[in-house]
Amino acid sequence: MNRSSIFLFLMFMLLVACGTSGTKDQVAMDASLDTLAGQFAELDQLILKSPTDASLFAKRAVLQLKRDSLGLAVNDYKRAIALDSLDPAYHIGLADLFYMKIRLPEAEQYLLNAIRLGPNDPEPKLKLAEMKLFQRKYQESMDLVNDALRLEQGRAKGYHIKGFIYQETGDTAKAISSYRTAIEQDPDYFDPLLKLAVLHAEKGDELAMDYYNSALSIEPDNTTALYGKGMFAQEQGMDSIAFTCYDRIKVLEPNNALAYYNTGYIRLVHDTATADAREQFTMAIKLMPNYAQAYYNRGLAFEMDELLDSAYVDYKKALAIQPAFDSAAESLERLQKKGIRVAP
Repeated sequence: MNRSSIFLFLMFMLLVACGTSGTKDQVAMDASLDTLAGQFAELDQLILKSPTDASLFAKRAVLQLKRDSLGLAVNDYKRAIALDSLDPAYHIGLADLFYMKIRLPEAEQYLLNAIRLGPNDPEPKLKLAEMKLFQRKYQESMDLVNDALRLEQGRAKGYHIKGFIYQETGDTAKAISSYRTAIEQDPDYFDPLLKLAVLHAEKGDELAMDYYNSALSIEPDNTTALYGKGMFAQEQGMDSIAFTCYDRIKVLEPNNALAYYNTGYIRLVHDTATADAREQFTMAIKLMPNYAQAYYNRGLAFEMDELLDSAYVDYKKALAIQPAFDSAAESLERLQKKGIRVAP
């Protein structure tokens, strides 16, 4: 296992199925939709009575977004701006929507409008800084952040963005310093706490656990933080903590293959509990059928139990999925020396 696994997890989070909520969640969702429908009905009536009130269209845009009607939200913000083009909040709202649609030129234009209309408001500068960071335009992003912090020195978000810029450009010390300043300004700011945890974990620093715990005290069911804490605990030999984290992820996201894989890895490598390890790897494979590493490690578990034919099948499958998987190829050669006929 290597530290890049946490970034694999972040990508995996985008792929796991979302339809795992239980009956209580569905009831809550239905109630929320009923409430939303009532709010729409009330707002529509107000718009009929006051069709030139820009704030009503802006409020409806927010509701449109809550029911994932992004296009209708854009239309409502445009209507609000047509009625009152001098309110920077409407330009910021529309910029947010274009940013969500990855329509960056439009997002930038509306943020620039907001900056022009509200030159003493740090928020549009920080939003534009985030967008420039996304585009890897680091100096432009930093200039905007510094402008915003001159307007409001204690703005935690500004220090968080600065930390991200430093992290992206390889200055870990300044990144850590900026993230710490962010949480000094706002002790409950989850994102810099998580980034501090990751950066300290990369150094093997025990402070990582403190930052993971602080982040999880704010968002106890955040699976990214749970996975990071589990990985750090696993690497530091704190297996019981790692198991607790992975077990919680399995409850929150039953389709999360990585939680099963990491559990299997600990059972195999740390405990030599081959049967339990195989069970976990099998579950990971069921959830992610092209998981080459899971096939390979299940093959190792089979081989350790002298179930060589089964080991051969898994090594072969791992190599078929990932042809450059050197460890799987070497394992097949090892089986051949043990007398297993390896097909070309």
